[in-house]
Amino acid sequence: MSAERELSRAASKKSWLEAANDPASDFPIQNLPFGIFSDKRNAARRVGVAIGDAIVDLAALAAAGQLALPAGGAQHFSQPVLNGFIALGREAWRSVRLHLSTLLDAACATLRDDAQLRSRVLVAQADATLHLPLDIPGYTDFYSSKEHATNVGAMFRDPSKALLPNWSEMPIGYNGRASSVVASGTPIRRPMGQLLPPGAARPVFGACRKLDIELETAFVIGRGNALGEPIACSDAEDHIFGMVLLNDWSARDIQQWEYVPLGPFNAKSFATTISPWIVTLDALEPFRVAQPVQDPPPLAYLRHTGAHAFDISLEARLTPHRADRPVSPSPTTTITRTNFKQLYWTMAQQLAHHTVSGCNTRVGDLMGSGTISGATPDSFGSLLELTWNGARPVVLASGGTRGFLEDGDELTLTGWCQGEGYRVGFGTCTGMILPARG
Repeated sequence: MSAERELSRAASKKSWLEAANDPASDFPIQNLPFGIFSDKRNAARRVGVAIGDAIVDLAALAAAGQLALPAGGAQHFSQPVLNGFIALGREAWRSVRLHLSTLLDAACATLRDDAQLRSRVLVAQADATLHLPLDIPGYTDFYSSKEHATNVGAMFRDPSKALLPNWSEMPIGYNGRASSVVASGTPIRRPMGQLLPPGAARPVFGACRKLDIELETAFVIGRGNALGEPIACSDAEDHIFGMVLLNDWSARDIQQWEYVPLGPFNAKSFATTISPWIVTLDALEPFRVAQPVQDPPPLAYLRHTGAHAFDISLEARLTPHRADRPVSPSPTTTITRTNFKQLYWTMAQQLAHHTVSGCNTRVGDLMGSGTISGATPDSFGSLLELTWNGARPVVLASGGTRGFLEDGDELTLTGWCQGEGYRVGFGTCTGMILPARG
């Protein structure tokens, strides 16, 4: 562990790939996230690692004899999802990252000075298609931002009792729909459902009128647990492979009608978007910080010592549909800025609580953080909060406004950890809204 931490902390480390040394790049040599890609030369989906503006083709690198794993593990580099590689375990993940960090180091000539080898193993990101990186057996969405839960509770209940009594005692969550998790860039169809118009006695059926975003992250299970065998809070991070950005698209009007008594159903199941690159916990290690103070102190099974939050800056940008775009360039508006470190419940606590009943998890399971909101109005993680349910629309750079998303709008999430002269980023998590069917 110490060697990996030292590697990630090496702010002065540089690559012979100049784009990776750009301080604004999400993918310096300190990051090396994993994903699945294809390109025009090879339509097969396979494992890659992002570096600067390029992708290292791990299948090609292994075929060239430059990347080996014990017990034939290199075969997993040619698979269309990361699950097989992830299942090899933490030592395999670290071994690959450490080996790549050596090959890509400015002082290493192996790839740097071999043009033929470089042409076989490096693919320009601009020439590649990124795919959903995982087979996701299960998806759980938590509700771990105190600020978000307070805002929503104040909006729809008595503001003096915004948080329900159980919220401060355990990480609240619900089982989402794994089948509708999609990769960044996938268009999102406006959902249909039951809506209860103001003052109406019965619902109507129609297209969602309050389509929203939820600015989240998610962690990926790297090592599961057996049925009936809980994961201890102190051990939980050893079960996590890495993190992605996540947008849990939400139909607020459908949700408001259906969520009592059992919570959201159709309002959340129609689509969830994740970013294509999975950033490992090892890459995030230098940015570990203390989590918020928890009051009351959690029950024993939810206690852990040390720092378990990460300083990840997060933003959401809205690009309006063409009718709302000005003649001038840059129609995009950053509608919120927040930070992962503000989450009340940590990833370790979420996983410990998820499994304390004996629930088993599997490699590739996705665990959403829940909407991440800060304490100020410009740091809220959803349009529901930013506009206070549409009452205070967001003003766009184009001069238009938004209460909720309109057809043709595009929403992009970004996130990064800021080091000294470099950043460890997640890339983008993007989706454009298509009109409802019917």
